[in-house]
Amino acid sequence: MEIIIISLRMLVTFLLSLLIGVERQRSHKPVGFGTFIFVALGASALGVFANLNNPANELALLAAVVTGIGFLGAGALIKGSDKVFGFTTAATIWLFAIFGFMVGVGEYILGVIIYIFVWVVLVSDKYLEAKDIGSHQRRLTIVTNNIIDEEKINNLLDYTKRHKVLSVSINKETNEMQLSYLIQGTKSDLNKMLLDLFKQKWLKSSKIE
Repeated sequence: MEIIIISLRMLVTFLLSLLIGVERQRSHKPVGFGTFIFVALGASALGVFANLNNPANELALLAAVVTGIGFLGAGALIKGSDKVFGFTTAATIWLFAIFGFMVGVGEYILGVIIYIFVWVVLVSDKYLEAKDIGSHQRRLTIVTNNIIDEEKINNLLDYTKRHKVLSVSINKETNEMQLSYLIQGTKSDLNKMLLDLFKQKWLKSSKIE
């Protein structure tokens, strides 16, 4: 295989995975562009190697790649109380290993089909979230500078579609409370909620993850 073809396959893998990775990082997902590029390039390099040295055994190597990449997908999952987040990112990492391998062995059409469907899913996911259809659940952490009635906080959570208390802790030495909630709502409503929280004198800090 000529060096030009090898370089082209690696370059195509790099550029296409870069676009997906940047989109995931801009969306503040737990895995950014670096991980997507490394996963896709590694799988692509293995595909090129298999294509050069053992074309008859490419499927066995593909199986090893998609199985081995599972630990990265598991690392993208975030556990919060009885909820787990990050399935889309984990599945995308797994699929990108297959995408990189397909480009590496020269299956450009199949690779492009996978890539197009990834974008369709991600764009559709953003559209549904913007329309408040299946709004993503997030963790809200609030730290107060004194002990307050929890009902005061609950009144400010009316912006959310629904919310659930995950944990409440009190620091007797500093007289602080820390409360964690599982919340669901549109991005604009959650921003309004944060602005109202910011106005409260009892608020020390707040964070949405």
